[in-house]
Amino acid sequence: MEYTKIKEELQKVPGSISFYYKNLVTGEAFSYREDEKMYAASVIKLYIMADAFYRMKQGQLDPDQIIVMKKEDYVPSCGAVAYMHEGLEVTVMDLITLMIIFSDNTATNILIDLLGMDQINEEIRLMGIEDVWLRRKMYDLEKSRMGIQNQITAKQTGILLQRMYEGTLVDEASSRKMLSIMKDQQLNGKIPFYLKALDPEPDVAHKTGEDSGITHDVGIIYAKQPFVVCFCGNETDTPAYERVMADLSLQLYQENS
Repeated sequence: MEYTKIKEELQKVPGSISFYYKNLVTGEAFSYREDEKMYAASVIKLYIMADAFYRMKQGQLDPDQIIVMKKEDYVPSCGAVAYMHEGLEVTVMDLITLMIIFSDNTATNILIDLLGMDQINEEIRLMGIEDVWLRRKMYDLEKSRMGIQNQITAKQTGILLQRMYEGTLVDEASSRKMLSIMKDQQLNGKIPFYLKALDPEPDVAHKTGEDSGITHDVGIIYAKQPFVVCFCGNETDTPAYERVMADLSLQLYQENS
């Protein structure tokens, strides 16, 4: 696929649009405004997961630790935990899984409390990533109104995903487990939308992000030649951009199969 055509499709979408692509076999890459700093929405949860796995490797976090859910922990919107009964017992690994596959905000906020916001940001810096920041919890409307937002870039998120694929994010076992969780993603209306109709259906390890005027999807598509693709959009027409995500993901899959 000619990258000029990809750029033309992206330029038709209103708002702040960012895109990153890399073939994980050949190293071929293409990007569009890939270094633009974007409001993160739920893509920041990938970085929280990565820090959790780092802490588990260091013996600072027990994946089997039981957390008892309290009413005051529940926050609305994405996820399942807030709809469950108070006193529900879950493990740390359950929280990580819920945070990724259902984008669960309650699970995310509990993990932020366990890990510490400053410490998560410190670990992101130790990963060599400079333009990604966790600045507030999920569904913190007061801080959001103050303009305090979590931040990502398409390129640095693509690099994070590449390191998972290569087995170098934390370590090989942690990378494999993180990708396995991401392959169980239940929010599949963007990158995998058309891919799910294929026979055989390819694996897609990905994470979405949504908010008012914000839509993202970032992940690895396991074509014959697997590749990273990151779509990020702020202040955009979300249905229009999500259609572009689905269209381009199918075309790139066909090119790499």
